Amino acid sequence: MSEREPPDWALPSWDAIPADPTEPSGLRPVGPGVSNAPAAAPGTFGVRIMGVSEVTRSIRGAVRSDPRLSDLWVEGEIGRVTISSAGHAYFALKDERNQLQCVWFRDDRLRSAFEAQAGLRVVAHGRIDVFEPQGALQLYVESIQPAGLGDLTLRFEALKARLAAEGLFEVARKRPLPPRPATIAVITSPTGAVWKDICHVISRRWPLTRVVLVAAQVQGDSAPASLVGAFRKVERYAAAQIAAGRPDEAPAVTILARGGGSLEDLWAFNDEAVVRAVVAHSVPVVCGVGHEADVTLADFAADVRAPTPSAAAEVVVPDRAEFLAAVRTGGRRLDGAVTMRLRTTSREVVAERRALDRLSPVAQLATARERVGLALDRATRAISGELAGPRRRVEQLGVRLGPTLPGRLARDRVRLGRGDVLDGLAVRRVAIARSSVAAATAALGVLGPQATLDRGYAIVRRTDDGRIVRDPADAGPGTRLALRVAKGELPATADER
Repeated sequence: MSEREPPDWALPSWDAIPADPTEPSGLRPVGPGVSNAPAAAPGTFGVRIMGVSEVTRSIRGAVRSDPRLSDLWVEGEIGRVTISSAGHAYFALKDERNQLQCVWFRDDRLRSAFEAQAGLRVVAHGRIDVFEPQGALQLYVESIQPAGLGDLTLRFEALKARLAAEGLFEVARKRPLPPRPATIAVITSPTGAVWKDICHVISRRWPLTRVVLVAAQVQGDSAPASLVGAFRKVERYAAAQIAAGRPDEAPAVTILARGGGSLEDLWAFNDEAVVRAVVAHSVPVVCGVGHEADVTLADFAADVRAPTPSAAAEVVVPDRAEFLAAVRTGGRRLDGAVTMRLRTTSREVVAERRALDRLSPVAQLATARERVGLALDRATRAISGELAGPRRRVEQLGVRLGPTLPGRLARDRVRLGRGDVLDGLAVRRVAIARSSVAAATAALGVLGPQATLDRGYAIVRRTDDGRIVRDPADAGPGTRLALRVAKGELPATADER
């Protein structure tokens, strides 16, 4: 035995066994049928070294390939519970010897009526998987329930899983409730306190709503069929009211209600037929079954789940006090908006009135008068400025002419005195000229045609052209004539000679 070979009882060391004892160190056969795996490093024995990610992927693949681990129920005691900021719950299920890490995501946790608490013994439903970044084997919990509930709980979870897979519990199919329904249908037992509680809550919160009772059995073997029939009665009643022209009396929302009880007492609301009737109902359904801790499949199928029947009545109608407060708040806001609008409009009206005042004839005349006044003032100042210079020159000339003016006036008076003598000469000359003109006028009067006419003569003219007739040949027979005499004209017509 060489020094490099380990004893028979020892595990081979990492650097003691060659990859192939028949091959020299560092040599690999090449050719068809020979593996192309990388050669072992010098000093190793061909052991395959795997990375951490490869190991975790192999473990995850092995876990996921096992059908027993994809859907299982695990019973154990809950250890310390941690809730993350995103709402996910992390805890461990443990027994006397081992523990299993669990993850419960927020959406699944909120749908459950049972909350994980340290020290409780529960049955968790989910799947086993590996969280690769940490290499952690975990149970991904879908739901938990207290341990020891028996076959009903298992039936509940199995039916819940099947109906959820069909999409009956999807949030997307949930319908919104009408804000102020005129008529509400209530499916419940007429003998219990639930009906009275619902009527009391609705009359207190919103008395304008009309409530229609649809009696049904809420417990026992015949309860599922009675509940399904009640939903059908509501739909037939609504159709009849709409056909009769009274749509306001048709139920706008349906309340499915029952008081609290054990799982066996509430089992009618876990019936598949009831769940499908809730989903297929023509109007939104509010489910108020049991107390806050009680959960049924009808709660998951309903459009809205209420923790109690009284809470269901509160959900479907508004609070008149809150509505009145909202109306008053809206009124105050409306008053403020109207006041603000009126102020804005008033400012706009004032601005428009000012613009109209500026464009009115009176304002235009006042503006024109003001401009004329300013122009007149400017013209007055300009004329006064223009006249000031000549006035100063006149005053200066007056000052200069003052001493010489009396002498010049005396000389002018002497000249005027001489003019009196000339006036007599001028008068005599005018008289002589007037006598000459009168003599010439008399001579002209003797020679003028009027003097001849005054002596009895006449002037003959042709009427058509006004020419004077000097020769009888110029006026043929029938020629119209005008005879001018001293006092006027006479019409005449030339006859045959």
